[in-house]
Amino acid sequence: METRVNAAKPSELKALLCAHGFSFKKSLGQNFLIDERVLARIVEASEAGPDDGALEIGPGAGVVTQRLAPRVKRLVAVEKDERLRPVLAQTLAGLDNVDIRFADVLEVDLAGLWSAFSGCARVTVVANLPYYVTTPILFHVLESRVRFDTMVIMVQREVADRLAAAPGSKTYGALTLAVRYWAEVETVCRVGPGAFLPPPEVESTVVRLRRRATPAVDVVDERTLFGVIRAAFATRRKTLLNALTTQLPLERAACLTALTEAGIAPQRRGETLSLEEFARLADAIARTSPADGGGGSGNHARGIY
Repeated sequence: METRVNAAKPSELKALLCAHGFSFKKSLGQNFLIDERVLARIVEASEAGPDDGALEIGPGAGVVTQRLAPRVKRLVAVEKDERLRPVLAQTLAGLDNVDIRFADVLEVDLAGLWSAFSGCARVTVVANLPYYVTTPILFHVLESRVRFDTMVIMVQREVADRLAAAPGSKTYGALTLAVRYWAEVETVCRVGPGAFLPPPEVESTVVRLRRRATPAVDVVDERTLFGVIRAAFATRRKTLLNALTTQLPLERAACLTALTEAGIAPQRRGETLSLEEFARLADAIARTSPADGGGGSGNHARGIY
């Protein structure tokens, strides 16, 4: 059995990466977490126990994996970079409950992968997401409808601020609403550049998403809801009436009728509406134009960005 390297110890990690000729690729957003305190917060936030499973997206050198695997029954890690195969063989040596799959998670059938967690009481998702693909990966998981309980993710600080934003704030937008539809959002901790190897040029934040048993609002059609949200934020400075008239295949009179039915003043702007108000508006628009529902071509939440 190979000797397991402590991936969170910079000297050991650097030596291991050097031994395998590994170089960081900026295009893959590779920044490996090496701060023990942050690692502990992530593992604690996962709330994973001995009867649970964990899906880790982007294990990198296996830093988080080393600490999470001993706590769970089964851990499946999906890593895009094949160059890390020999590195992970050493950092995860002896951890027999870990299944490493080398693939782009965006191309993975998560519903099919979920069979690996048969017999697990619950499943948590843990990820240090490359900043350039945060939203696509986030919604690949959310829209797959797989039954994870919590999702603990490391994201760029600005993204975390958007996820936790309140109506009326500058950071409140389509991403806020789409994630809130499926999950409750909590901030776990802020993370500075020095916690990574190599240090990124941005601040990071660990966020926990608790999957809702059912969506936060009940709507006639999800396509309509996300279509309306997309339209409202496409031109933030416009009033709702003007934004909807410009972005949706509805006449101005029909938009005005829908706003009135939903009890929303036409001169308000999208960033002032709560998710509940958007739901009322979407249902009113669906009744006004049942053939299309106002959804346009945006069949999924990810299409609203």
